[in-house]
Parts: sequence; C-alpha cells; structure tokens
Amino acid sequence: MKRAVCLLIALFVVACSFTGNGQVDTIYDSVSRIDSLNEKLTEFTEQIKKNEEQRLADSIRRIELQRELDLVKASDYMRRRELMDRLDQLEKQDSIRLEQKKMRVAEIRKTNAGMPVAPFGDTLFLIFNKIGAFTPFERAESISRKIQQLYKDRPYYPDSLQIIASDNTEDLVYLDMIIMSVSDIDALINGTGTNALAYQYRTAINKAVLGYIKYTSLSNTLKRIGLVLLTIGIVALLIYLIIRLFRFTKKYIEKNRGRFIRSIRIRNYELLSKEKVLKGVLWLNMVVKIFFFILVVYLALPSLFSIFPVTEAWAGTLIRWVIDPITSIAFAFIAYLPDLITVIVIVTVVRYLVKLIKYLAKEVQAGKLTLPGFHPDYAMPTFGIVRFILYAFMFVVIFPYLPGSGSDIFRGVSVFLGILLSLGSTSAISNVVAGLVITYMRPFKIGDRIKLGDVTGDVIEKTPLVIRVRTIKNEEITIPNSQILTGHTINYTSSGKEIGLILHTTVSIGYDVPWRQVHELLISAAKSTKGVSKDNAPFVLQTSLDDFYVSYQINAFTKSPEKSAVLYSDLHKNIQDKFNEAGVEIMSPHYKAIRDGNQMAVPPDSLPKDYNAPSFRVNDNPKN
Repeated sequence: MKRAVCLLIALFVVACSFTGNGQVDTIYDSVSRIDSLNEKLTEFTEQIKKNEEQRLADSIRRIELQRELDLVKASDYMRRRELMDRLDQLEKQDSIRLEQKKMRVAEIRKTNAGMPVAPFGDTLFLIFNKIGAFTPFERAESISRKIQQLYKDRPYYPDSLQIIASDNTEDLVYLDMIIMSVSDIDALINGTGTNALAYQYRTAINKAVLGYIKYTSLSNTLKRIGLVLLTIGIVALLIYLIIRLFRFTKKYIEKNRGRFIRSIRIRNYELLSKEKVLKGVLWLNMVVKIFFFILVVYLALPSLFSIFPVTEAWAGTLIRWVIDPITSIAFAFIAYLPDLITVIVIVTVVRYLVKLIKYLAKEVQAGKLTLPGFHPDYAMPTFGIVRFILYAFMFVVIFPYLPGSGSDIFRGVSVFLGILLSLGSTSAISNVVAGLVITYMRPFKIGDRIKLGDVTGDVIEKTPLVIRVRTIKNEEITIPNSQILTGHTINYTSSGKEIGLILHTTVSIGYDVPWRQVHELLISAAKSTKGVSKDNAPFVLQTSLDDFYVSYQINAFTKSPEKSAVLYSDLHKNIQDKFNEAGVEIMSPHYKAIRDGNQMAVPPDSLPKDYNAPSFRVNDNPKN
C-alpha cells in the first residue's frame, strides 16, 4: 500500500511538471501562429478604414446629389436622368464594397482561429482583430488577466460593469478599470454591431465571474476535498485488489506448474526448458500487474485534477496525451490505406509470379520441360537470379508507398547502407559474379570428383560465394568462386560415367626385358584390377627410352572415377605381382643392377627353385 501511494504521488508530480511544459509549448505555438497573421490583419484593418472613409464620402456625395435632384425641374429630363445614374452608380459601388468586406471577413475567420479569452479555463469569446499596437494574443491575455482581477477584488458587482462609448470603440469599464475595448472591426468580424457585441461580452464576463465565485466557494471547496479523499481511497482499494489478485495468480502458477507449464521444443531441440518457461510466465505476470498499477493511477490523475479549478486544465492535457497519439495513429492508418492496398497488390502479384517461375524451373530441372540450348542444371540458378530481380523491382516500385519513405531520416539510412555495401562487399560481389559465371560454364556439379590447384576431392556444396570440396581424407575445403574462375579445374567425373576415365601409371623396365613381354604383363595387371572397364581394352604407351631403362605407361579405363585412389592402389599391387611372377625386375625409379655376384631384385618367393645368385667373375686376360 505504501509503495502504491508513493507511486501515485510520483506520477502526480511528473504529470504536473510535464503538463506545465505542455502548456508553455502550446502558448508558444499559438503566439507564433498569431504573429504570422499580424501582417494580414493589419492589411485588412487598413482596407476596412479606407472602405469606411470612402463610404462616408459616398454618403455625403449621395446626399448632395439627392438635394440637387430635388431642385432640378421636372421638365429638365436629361439632367434628372444624369443625377439618377450617378446615384445608382454610388449604390452599386457601395454594394460591391460591402460584398468585398464580407469576403475579407470570411477569409480572416477562415485563416485565423482567434485567440481565446479564457480566464477560468473555459473560453468566453475569441479575439480576432488587433487594436493599435496590441496583437490579438496580447489583447486576449490582457482581458483574461483583468477578468481574473475582477474575481480577486471581491466583492463583485455586475451592474458596475458599464459600456461607455468613446470615439472609435465601445469600452467595457468596471469602476475605474477598462476591461476591454470593442472596435468596429471586431463587430464586423463577428457579424453584428459594436454596441450589441459589447453587450454580449459584458454578459459573458458577468456570468463567468459570478459562476467562478460560486464554483470556488467554501462549501464547494470542502466538497472537492471530500471527492479527492474518496478518489484516493478508491485508487488505494483498486491497487490493493490488484496486489491480492496477482499474488494469487503467482501462487496458482507455481502450484500448478506441472499441469500448465511445458518446455518449448522445435522438433527434437529444446528451445526453452520448463524452468525458463516458468520464469517467463512469472515475469509476464509481474509486467501485467505493473501495467494495471500505471493504468489505475493514470486514469485517477485526470479525475483528481478536474476537481480543483487550478488543476482542471491539466486533466484535459493528461487525457490528450493518450487520446491524441491514438487518434493521430488511427487517422494516419486510414489515410495510408490506399497506399497499403497498393503495396499488398504488388507484393501478392510478385509472390505468385515467383511461385510460377519456381514451378517451371523445377519442371526443367526434372527434365519434364525441355528448352533448346538450356541445360537442366541452369534451372534453379536461373530461378534464383530471376527471383532476386523480381524482388528488387518490387522493392523499387513499392518504396514510394512506404510510410516515411520521403523523410530525411529514411534517405540518410538508405545512403548509409549503400555506402556500407559499396565499401564492404567488393570481394563478396566478385564471388557472386564468379558463381554466376561458373554456373553457366558448368565445369562441375554436386558429387563430381574434381581437382582445383592442389585440392582433389568431391564437390559437396555450391553457394553463390564459395564451393566446398571433401577430399579422399574426409577433409572439407572451402574455395572462393573468384579463385575457381581465375584457375583451371580438372573434372574426373564428367566424362568418366560415359566414355570412362583413363587411369595411367608408369613403370621403368631394363633394356634386357623384351618390350612385348612388358606389354603383356602390364595389360594383364590392368585386367586383373577390379573396377577397370571391360568394354575398353587397356593399352600401353612407351613414353621414353632413358639411359638405364625404358618407361612404359599402362592406360586402363574405369567408369568409377570416385574410386580412383583405390583403383590406383590395386593396379600398382597387380603390376608388382605380375612382374614378380614373371621374374621381371621393375627398375623404378632409378635402379641399377650389377649382375656379377648380385641377386635379382625379385622377392624370394617369386624366384625359381633352382635359382642361385651368379658368382663374381674376374677376367685376368687383358685381351678379353
């Protein structure tokens, strides 16, 4: 309870301070608005004076013409006709000036809302015109202060407020104090006579002062104090009930946590545990409680302010703080509805157009729809490009319809984002462009065994920026698209599935072994390797005749390029076995054999049973 009362007092003080500032701002705005009309009012006043002067001159001239007309004999028809035409002309000019005066008055009332005379809060009447050097605002302020002085200098006698005529105005005078002056321009703007308008103002002032005296009497003051105490009591009771209610809800939630509280999961992932969900619910319970506290206090403050005359204006200010934003938001939303409908239509059309293009792209990718010269691999990348272009075009079209799109802040943010993108995305854009070029070059696709520089592996992912390759050692390597575009790419899979990839390896055999035997052994080793194609026969190329050996290259076809590492290993094993079985030494890499006293470079299991290492021969005959 103590906290609630303290909160009420704090909000009261804050509201008072902000309300005072709001009144100052409102007065300042009104002063600025009225000052901007001073020039127009001055011009209007001068024009009215000139019209009145001309009207008086015309009236005198009309009297003179009428006298002259009365003196002219009836037989002088031409002279009488001339005088009557002049009188008619003066009447027409007077009518024209009257219509112009009415139009100017209507214009002044339309462009000038008038300054209110509100000494006790309620507006008694409006001041539109200036008198002398006093602007409408200054006149209204001066009249309000003098009416307040009438209330302060009690007792007040309504009959003492007299209307006294002066040269150009009707003055309202109370004892020896001039409350206000009513000019002909005031009467003209209000559409009545000067004396009638003065009586209206006198009646309004008497009614306001007497009413305010009654309103601030001792009995009414005691009633207001009672209302204040009653309002505070009701607010305290409501706060107490809110505390009890939300204390009950808190205990109820904690007691029934097993029934209502569940962990939040996304498939198999636990996003929030039961304990975190419970904390969130209790926190929400506390937030709602605080919201009701503030709501009760905020609704109570206008009631408290409206009780006393001094703070009565603050009640309306507090209500406007809530009503004005809601009203402005509602009117802004209603005004934005045509643009919102336009945006919805554009977004809907583009969305379904993208869906149609995506459907056609999938049909092309699946091979159900064929386009001449358009490979199925182009379908989804092309769809991505078209989708980006459509969405970019959509944003450009709907941008003028977005709220605040023409504001300086919106433009500043747009320029800032453009600078960030231009400075920070150079390499990214180059990679994206390279990715598009690679897509339409079709150097590889997902699952292909490729070689990029020193990296050999299978393509597992292609993105607009990079590709990812998994090597035979299960190493995942990320390569930027720009690097791929500037280098060369070897694809082992693209032709391997159709005509077969050629596995090739080189062995060097001494000149003492017949080349036909070497060919037979190499071809036999290739045919014995699992994975080597049976459709295309292996073949041997003699690549060089070196100083100590001949280089033989075995070439074998395979349609399983992704197994090339294992196939090479098996091929090398079979070559060793076949040559060892035939007793042929492999002279790779550089192997030099001295036969005198040296055993053959063949495993013992592959040597003939009667094989003996040759003895070391020495020839002491210089002729041999």
